[in-house]
Amino acid sequence: MQSQLFAIIDVETTGGGISGNRITEICIVLVRNSKIVDKYTTLINPERDIPPHITALTGIDNKMVATAPRFFEVAQKIKELTQDAIFVAHNVSFDYNVVRGEFQLLGQHYNRKKLCTVRLSRKLIPGLVSYSLGKLCASINIPLNNRHRAEGDTDATVILFKKLFTLDESFTLINSFLNPRSKQATLPPHIAIEQINELPEATGIYLFKNQKQQVIYAGKAKNIKKRVLSHFYDKKTREYQLGQETHFIDYKLTGNELVALLVESEHIRKHFPKFNRAQKWPVSAYQIISYENQRGLIQLALAKTKVLHDSVSTFYNKTEATEKLAEICETFKLCPRFCTLQSSLEKCAHYRLKNCEGICEGIEKVADYNIKVEAALKSLNNNKLTFAIQGKGRTEDEIAFVLVIEGHYKGFGYFDRNDAICAIEDYEPFLKMQQASYHTHAIIRSFLKKNGDRNLIFFEKPLQLTTNRISTLKKHSPIKKDALFGFKDLLVSKTQSPQNL
Repeated sequence: MQSQLFAIIDVETTGGGISGNRITEICIVLVRNSKIVDKYTTLINPERDIPPHITALTGIDNKMVATAPRFFEVAQKIKELTQDAIFVAHNVSFDYNVVRGEFQLLGQHYNRKKLCTVRLSRKLIPGLVSYSLGKLCASINIPLNNRHRAEGDTDATVILFKKLFTLDESFTLINSFLNPRSKQATLPPHIAIEQINELPEATGIYLFKNQKQQVIYAGKAKNIKKRVLSHFYDKKTREYQLGQETHFIDYKLTGNELVALLVESEHIRKHFPKFNRAQKWPVSAYQIISYENQRGLIQLALAKTKVLHDSVSTFYNKTEATEKLAEICETFKLCPRFCTLQSSLEKCAHYRLKNCEGICEGIEKVADYNIKVEAALKSLNNNKLTFAIQGKGRTEDEIAFVLVIEGHYKGFGYFDRNDAICAIEDYEPFLKMQQASYHTHAIIRSFLKKNGDRNLIFFEKPLQLTTNRISTLKKHSPIKKDALFGFKDLLVSKTQSPQNL
């Protein structure tokens, strides 16, 4: 290892992420046997404007690089200098990927072994508050002049690298980092390999956390370890930035994908992670509401809200809500005008619904019409579906369940295969209450659309619900499929036998 050639490198760039970064300056110092054997530094014309905030950071502006060589003019020099060397940098993934990206623009392949002084420092000099180059050098008294310029940063990294060599005299750690099977070269700088080794190859959710233990990304996976590593193999700018900010990885086993999706959704709602895109913003719900108008008529309407209130029925899709309102209007011979399915004309004139019995023309009595409306409201309340979805648990002896009461997701839980679960109240001791949302509704709808009523246990409508727990429930009893509400269009009977739990 002493005779190995190391190329300690730093690049300054135009910014813009890994894929859009162009080099404005590069410095390469070759080290062998702990001695500097060569040094090369140059400005590079990036062939694009340097943003003002980058100039403010590095001091490199468009005028400085106007007459500098373009990358293709120095590419051969860089390739030759690093030919037999190990590519070393502080946060090596950044510098290496930018250099390799420049070669890719030229249609050339660039591949070198990599070594990261951030990762080495975390192992050999543990316990520091920060391992950024500036703070690390200040902590161990390494001079750092001309910060954020390629030569200044490289000179400091050379001193740091020599110190790390003295702390690993047998080269055990350095050799392990260079071992392609160790994954050390592909991991972000702040993530210890032990965290990766501890990840299970099972279904669940994983959480990327920053230095303050704040969740910055929540994901779900059938194989947690494989999915986590895929983030680090991905060279997109967003994935790179996620890796740079991740210090800790946490996980929770769920046993099956449905529970994983629901738990992931809850963490996104709760933590609003920086790097999650989907499910972060609340989606409006559409509710069928009833009220009495000036004529004393009970009128139905759709109300859009981002907060769930008591209503006759709640939907997370406007089309679904409108279709349901039209269905009960037709079934109970209500007036489209007083179901807000058409504009306020004196007489209803809906393009499809033609069975109004004349309330809009004064032919039908208000009392008679209200009896029909009340019957429609009762049918909606009676047809709200209550069921449990059972599936694989986290162990062979465990069964997972998801509970939906009156069309609303209530939470999930686990029970032992030997537990006697015969009635809906039997789930209560094992239930972890969760908040329903558009996203949980969509997840359950998607599951039912794919699986139908396999592994579903149906119950009659509960008599009463407490704030936090289910209580005073009717005894376990199957219900008719034509009485399903909310999910009924998805629960088509299937010929397949139930899945093995």
